[in-house]
Amino acid sequence: MPVPLAPLVPIVLRLGLVATTSYAVTRWVRARTHPGRTDQRAEDALDDLGEGVAIHRPADRADDAQTNASARLRRMIRFRGTTWELDAGLMARLRLRQTDE
Repeated sequence: MPVPLAPLVPIVLRLGLVATTSYAVTRWVRARTHPGRTDQRAEDALDDLGEGVAIHRPADRADDAQTNASARLRRMIRFRGTTWELDAGLMARLRLRQTDE
């Protein structure tokens, strides 16, 4: 006995439209984003951070009004027999300088 395909056509068209749209959006986003890079010096600096939050103003940068901040959180999370290590680090710099124009 033949299977009627007519009722399946709207579903197939919708799925095809969703797949085509998501493929096009993915290609558009990938074409316009920077692939990024990993700097080993930055990785080492993040590994050397102490746990907690620190904010300070370096004495040798007083004329720039520079403020540095760092934060690190390290935790072990156990969930359903699996252990996950969470290691989040943040380093930031804010520098305000007056320029003569």
